[in-house]
Amino acid sequence: MGCFECCIKCLGGVPYASLVATILCFSGVALFCGCGHVALTGTLTMLENHFSRVTSDHATLAMVIQIFQYIIYGIASFFFVYAIILLAEGFYTTSAIKKELQSDFKTTVCGRCITAFFMFLTYILALVFLTIFGFTAIPVFLFFNMWNTCAAMRSPDANITSPDSICVDVRQYGIISWNATPGKACGATLGDICNTSEFYLSYHLYIVAFAGAGATVIALIHYLMILSANWAYLKSAVSTHEYQDIKTKDDQDLEAEARSKEGQNSSSYS
Repeated sequence: MGCFECCIKCLGGVPYASLVATILCFSGVALFCGCGHVALTGTLTMLENHFSRVTSDHATLAMVIQIFQYIIYGIASFFFVYAIILLAEGFYTTSAIKKELQSDFKTTVCGRCITAFFMFLTYILALVFLTIFGFTAIPVFLFFNMWNTCAAMRSPDANITSPDSICVDVRQYGIISWNATPGKACGATLGDICNTSEFYLSYHLYIVAFAGAGATVIALIHYLMILSANWAYLKSAVSTHEYQDIKTKDDQDLEAEARSKEGQNSSSYS
């Protein structure tokens, strides 16, 4: 076998659908976890510098952000391993299908149960990440409102006579306590906040994290379709082989019976 034929054979065993889903999953999780972690840190820094200068007023928020960051570490580690496992399952199924085409099908009940288990687990993870995708939209919405307010203040067509009357009060969102000082930013102070690197970076990182969560949801749905198709094919292939085994056995029995009758006839003539 030449080098070209060997390469073609190797490429024929690659589960391209699983490979695409794995790349999409890695990219989505990396964007969500990396950008989300940095955005949370920037949000806390912005709140400490401009909205809540007393540590006790935002102690709960700081603890929640730290917990979220630890959860992000866990999500990144889990999905890195899980995506590799699903890719390996794709290689296993592709190999099983090739053996089936070569009449050397050796799948087991355990293999089909593993595929069904991954299908169920992927469905649960897709629902969980769909919820995360929805919650990720909340900080994007809050920062977008703040960005629009600052843009309206800078617009020459706004015709604002009293800029100090335009305020953003983060206390109304329940992020910090009502006792936090100053708790809100108005006029020029609000414009300065929108020009800070913490605000600009956090806002765009939340958008990227939101897109990453969406990409992960798409990857999990892709995995779910692949696993469903693999499970259905394996189940159908097993039924087909069981039918072929029964048919082969019946043909052998009929052939043996025919030979037995031929033997009896020849002995009676002699």
